[in-house]
Amino acid sequence: MKMKTILLGAAATLAMGQMAQAQDTNPGGERGRDGSVGIIYWQAPSIMNSYLSGGTKDIEAASLVIEPLGRYDETGAPVPWLVDEIPTVENGGVAEDLTSITWKITEGLKWSDGTPFTANDVKFTADYCMNPEGGCAQLAKFEGVESVEVIDDLTVKVNFSEPTPNPYGPFMGNQSPIIQAAQFADCTGAKAPECTDANFKPIGTGPFVVTDFRTNDVIQLEANPNYRDPSKPAFQNVTFKGGGDAEAAGRAVLQTGEYDYAWNLQLAPDVIAAMAEGGVGTPIIAFGTLVERIELNHTDPSPNLPEGERSTRAHPHPFLTDEKVRRALSMAIDRNLLVEVGYGDAGRATCNIVPAPELFASDNTGCLEQDIEGAKALLDEAGWTDTNGNGVRDKDGVEMNILYQTSTNAVRQDFQALIKDWWEQIGFGVELRNVDASVFFGGDPGSPDTFQKFYADVEMYANNFDGTDPASYLAERTCDKAPGPDSQWQGQNVNRFCSEEYDALIVKLGQTAELEERATIAKQLNDMLTKDSMSLLPLVDRGRVSAKSNTLGGVILNTWDSELWNAADWYRMKS
Repeated sequence: MKMKTILLGAAATLAMGQMAQAQDTNPGGERGRDGSVGIIYWQAPSIMNSYLSGGTKDIEAASLVIEPLGRYDETGAPVPWLVDEIPTVENGGVAEDLTSITWKITEGLKWSDGTPFTANDVKFTADYCMNPEGGCAQLAKFEGVESVEVIDDLTVKVNFSEPTPNPYGPFMGNQSPIIQAAQFADCTGAKAPECTDANFKPIGTGPFVVTDFRTNDVIQLEANPNYRDPSKPAFQNVTFKGGGDAEAAGRAVLQTGEYDYAWNLQLAPDVIAAMAEGGVGTPIIAFGTLVERIELNHTDPSPNLPEGERSTRAHPHPFLTDEKVRRALSMAIDRNLLVEVGYGDAGRATCNIVPAPELFASDNTGCLEQDIEGAKALLDEAGWTDTNGNGVRDKDGVEMNILYQTSTNAVRQDFQALIKDWWEQIGFGVELRNVDASVFFGGDPGSPDTFQKFYADVEMYANNFDGTDPASYLAERTCDKAPGPDSQWQGQNVNRFCSEEYDALIVKLGQTAELEERATIAKQLNDMLTKDSMSLLPLVDRGRVSAKSNTLGGVILNTWDSELWNAADWYRMKS
């Protein structure tokens, strides 16, 4: 099976509902000719280094500055970015035995400080992330990488320990950009989080550079004077406002026109429709792989444990380690009602953590019907009963009290209220907690409130994967990807699920070339996480809804990469 066929075959199976987007063309001219543009993310960025945060808002903000070698376009197809072509077996970039991929960097690229962009920077980026003391949030992108070698200034080769049919983990997509070796030379390993200047103001190849970074607040950027296209970006200045809530962000674009682009309007559909009547801006929507889910903590988050031992595998959770308990929690949820309340046509009830592309989506629908009585019976069967009549089931002296956390957002708080009621009906005690989104998704190793630390029993959020192959995404759930003190609390296996069988299947996926077989394995992995173990509870396959000003041209919403992937092409439309 040829490598190009593997990748593009997956892209061809996309099942994506998408509103018409303006595919208009930047008319060209002098760099910075259109003045200023305003972007608002109601989840405020906390850092501009994608390798030190798993939060989408941080990764997307950083994408304005630091870039990968290749990206995925709005259809999920790979496109060259800092290279002239995507390596494949056909063009000789991928070895016939699938054990290496060689990237040839476009000649003449410069960092924003005017120095040459070279293969040394690419190798440094890999070494930076793979440093065992660095706590790299994107380590799964380098799964199976044995070494990265510099062939010459413009050629870098990634060697894999085994034949790797999908070699597009490292340096591909918004989660794996290149950072400058000179700037980060003294920021490796345990020192990585300490390099504030580099992490807040990275030198990049992207269309903009950071001039002022205020954590969880505002970022000021200006056009990169050394950007590779002298006519881009059209905007000289960017104000990137963070914080507030989704409703305020939507109003700022759709009603008041204070900003030009608002990300991720996680609002009820009638609220968005009412805002759009203002005629100032337009909602845009695209389906991809974004899934709202509930993570079930397999470890004990009790504050009675020492700080370094909370939410670590040294202490299993007192009742969520019981598979029947996890299954009962899922059975109690009416996912179709959640879609109706929170998303309307921009949501679809799902039991899968990998809902797309269609080729990789499991035929897993068993969770879609709510069954309150069945959930009660299952808990009875497992020996969890209310022995003292207080309404909360218990067993061996352990009561089933749940701390349920999520980020502050109107739709998520609506979901919390509904799910709390359903879970209380089957005998759980439920306490609700919401955390400011900028903190929750911030990745600060010193904060107790991040989704990675998971100092709660269950937590709810959404994320997705870039590109159309879920291999790296599924690899984030291996045993070694659990956040902990030794990893600076980075890693995407936030519920600390651990299965030797799962880990072995990830290795098999990495060695499998035939597309249909890869899809079969990916479905098995999805099912192991969901219907087989109920280690997490998918709820809604969410369409990404954002909004643009009617005067902002060049915007193409992309759910397979950063939403800001083509910000260099944005411009002000003339009336």
